[in-house]
Amino acid sequence: MIRTARKHWLNNWELYLLITPVLAYFIIFHYIPMYGVQIAFKDFIATKGITGSPWVGMKHFDRFFQSYFFWRLIKNTLGIGVYQLAVGFPVPILLALMIHEVRGKFFKKTVQTVTYAPHFLSTVVMVGILVIFLTPDTGIVNQIIKAFGGHSIPFMTEPGWFKSLYVFSGVWQQMGWSSIIYLAALSGVDPQLHEAARVDGASRLQRIWHINIPCIVPTIVILLILNTGSVLSVGFEKAFLMQNDMNLESSDVFATYVYRSGLLGAQYSFSAAVGFFSNIVNFVLLVTVNFIARRVGGNSLW
Repeated sequence: MIRTARKHWLNNWELYLLITPVLAYFIIFHYIPMYGVQIAFKDFIATKGITGSPWVGMKHFDRFFQSYFFWRLIKNTLGIGVYQLAVGFPVPILLALMIHEVRGKFFKKTVQTVTYAPHFLSTVVMVGILVIFLTPDTGIVNQIIKAFGGHSIPFMTEPGWFKSLYVFSGVWQQMGWSSIIYLAALSGVDPQLHEAARVDGASRLQRIWHINIPCIVPTIVILLILNTGSVLSVGFEKAFLMQNDMNLESSDVFATYVYRSGLLGAQYSFSAAVGFFSNIVNFVLLVTVNFIARRVGGNSLW
């Protein structure tokens, strides 16, 4: 068996060499740092290092579970994550189905370019656009509201608007890029299925519903599992840039709290415990949804 594996490696060494940088990236930046997770169970002292710091067990987890911020972080992070999944996940699928049905090549390429472009905006630029557009005095959105007789709304400082602004701006920015994988899946649909459906008198909508969607269901399920497994992984940069003292009630998520307590407050062990807890919840969600998907539809990650 060792001889067979060696022969296989020698015959395909170029492919293994090609994947080496990717493996090195994950090993160096994702697996090796896992060694530091143990500080969540210690009172980390920089001068003593990770191994020399005293072991305290679940002390930091108990402190977090009993703190005022626990339920607020759960509510905000889970609320944004589920909101993002409910709104942001179906939109790229619908966009891909619509783009796939466009027959004019020029119009199709134009729509693809326009929808892909926002993905390449940095998070800072994205939030800057929101601030400029939603400013109460000079923002174009409030100017339109006042032109129709309404009153300006402080979108960026109103807690009730934070989740919607966060989610829908993310949908606008990522929907084109996220639709690429669905377009790739749709390109693999057998044209003979559509030809047979046309002969049977099926309309375009019926062909989309009975041919295109079933053919991309495996892709949809896999991406749904992956997205569900990151529900509590609300990105730090955008939440932090949109956050201010006025909307902190609804904008404070795990990532921003870990930043405040860990980097600003120098509570390294406590912040590690908070981050570790959110990752454990994500892992449980991933395994659970994967199990359900495998039992229900037969499609799963493993």
